[in-house]
Amino acid sequence: YYTSIPGSCNFETQDQEWTSACGLTQDPSDDFDWDIGDSAVTGKMGPDTDHTPGKGQHFLYVNSSAQKEGNRARIITTNLFPPSLGVCKLRFWFWMFASRKTGVLKV
Repeated sequence: YYTSIPGSCNFETQDQEWTSACGLTQDPSDDFDWDIGDSAVTGKMGPDTDHTPGKGQHFLYVNSSAQKEGNRARIITTNLFPPSLGVCKLRFWFWMFASRKTGVLKV
């Protein structure tokens, strides 16, 4: 769900409601989509825990195993952010399952 910090989300929502709860949307022009999951869904391909304080367990992930090189999965913010008076911070956590086919994460 969304917290008091603009753009902040912990993905503890029901099913695919994270898009509306977090003010995000799947890019309709990309090649494949992000999904919400937990360690039970992703198994050994995902992290053991997430960074949500308390009992958080959900995170966004992409399964790129069936994708070809150059394919992209994008999410876009639907919220406008207030001016930051010259100070802008972006903070996120990520985990990538290492393989010879691991791609690149761009923000």
